[in-house]
Amino acid sequence: MPEARLKSQVIIQSTIRRASMRGIAATVVRRGDPDAGAIYVILNRGRAVGCTVLAPTRDYDRDLTWWRAATGEDPVSEADAEAYLERERRVDPDLWVLEIEDRDGWNPFEEEA
Repeated sequence: MPEARLKSQVIIQSTIRRASMRGIAATVVRRGDPDAGAIYVILNRGRAVGCTVLAPTRDYDRDLTWWRAATGEDPVSEADAEAYLERERRVDPDLWVLEIEDRDGWNPFEEEA
């Protein structure tokens, strides 16, 4: 029996709410499939530091995890992050893109909800 999954839109909405409760800006850059679209996250730490793109993947136990190296280990410019996501969108037109703007690089998926 397949495991129950939260819909992508619900995950996005709850992440935006959690960010708002912390005073952090979170914006949907691209809407995807509301039920099962993959969610990519841009962690934007400002021009001085740059962006990290998180891509969804599964670990050995098939649990959802976030791959920080989607654009490489080091932060990239916002333009490079957007170019990477445009390439991904061509492969998967149903994906979501959520941008989180926080100088400290808050990652909503590294903590318990």
